[in-house]
Amino acid sequence: QVQLVESGGGLVQPGGSLRLSCVASRITFNLYVVNWYRRAPGKQRELVATISSNSRTNYADSVKGRFTISRDNVKNMVYLQMNSLKPEDTAVYYCNANREGKWDYWGQGTQVTVSS
Repeated sequence: QVQLVESGGGLVQPGGSLRLSCVASRITFNLYVVNWYRRAPGKQRELVATISSNSRTNYADSVKGRFTISRDNVKNMVYLQMNSLKPEDTAVYYCNANREGKWDYWGQGTQVTVSS
């Protein structure tokens, strides 16, 4: 059974940093586009960052210059480095792996709370 497991969430003060990790099992991870989404209370799910199989990246305007997505295909890991965090970044963050629109997998999510 394919699994994506996120980790690294927590409580951080405004201006702080967190690094989220997503580890995949039972898939050839380097064939997948990997996305980080987030869902804040009362809001729709938002695509935060994307990394292609050849490590091209794309970001939501709301996080450009603050967040960095990266991947380590040897370790089957994708990371989301989040700097200069703001209260509006508070959400559950989800890792998603997608291949050709046919194979689509989600993690269980990790809570990020930015508060003083």
